[in-house]
Amino acid sequence: MRGTTTAPERSFLVGLIGAGIGPSLTPAMHEREAAALGLRLVYRTIDIDVLDLPPEAVGELVRSAPHYGFDGLNITHPCKQLVLPHLDRLAPDAAALGAVNTVVFDGRTAVGHNTDWSGFLGSLEAGLPGARRDRVVLLGAGGAGAAVAHALFTSGTGDLVIADRDVGRARDLARGLAARFPGGSCTAIPPEDLPAHLARADGLVNATPMGMADHPGLPLPAELLDPSTWVADLVYRPLRTALVTAAERRGCPVLPGGRMAVLQAVEAFELITGLTPDRDRVYAHFAELTAD
Repeated sequence: MRGTTTAPERSFLVGLIGAGIGPSLTPAMHEREAAALGLRLVYRTIDIDVLDLPPEAVGELVRSAPHYGFDGLNITHPCKQLVLPHLDRLAPDAAALGAVNTVVFDGRTAVGHNTDWSGFLGSLEAGLPGARRDRVVLLGAGGAGAAVAHALFTSGTGDLVIADRDVGRARDLARGLAARFPGGSCTAIPPEDLPAHLARADGLVNATPMGMADHPGLPLPAELLDPSTWVADLVYRPLRTALVTAAERRGCPVLPGGRMAVLQAVEAFELITGLTPDRDRVYAHFAELTAD
């Protein structure tokens, strides 16, 4: 009599590449949702600070990953733009934004995607419904900033001001946005010009690492925050950043980074595994992980 066999459990190996990513909840969200779906998924952090590697090392890390069995990677600060030359193909959203936060391996082929922009847009629409977004000030012109800018113009923003210490990088982003959204206005400024532009803005978005556990503090002086301006922060560890706290004290409507963190993770999970996660359940995972 032949013995019976059982189908092998589906398994995935996923990683996160970035700097100062120890507090990230992405690994736990992916692993918990995989378990709920009956999958085995192991998620590893690849912290370039811990490994004493420069951001440019992302290329070698991505090229090596398939040899070690990785099915996909998430990419975060400061590697979302640096990773581009090391990928075989870009999905249309990633190509348009010039930034990647998810890499899926198809055999040895590395395909770059961006789930940040749609994650932010979904977060903005759910967290600040009805909020005016005609004029918005964006802090940060890196990969996260590029995603936010794309989401804002997609949702109808007509006037976007991008403030970055690297004004050249902000100008490059503004030029790319002008080409994709010719009906909108996009201006690059140095941080010292923020007061004049914030005075007439509907909203402010922080897409810099300021406020993260490894980058504590405010990305701008608190006295520049006006109660008539909504404030969104992409940082979610801690969930109540210095910016969110200061904005609330000034009477501003606020959008913490947690909702975006969940939405981008949900999309990345589906890209890597091919399975649709339960969004509400992932929100519940996140709530448990951030409970005091």
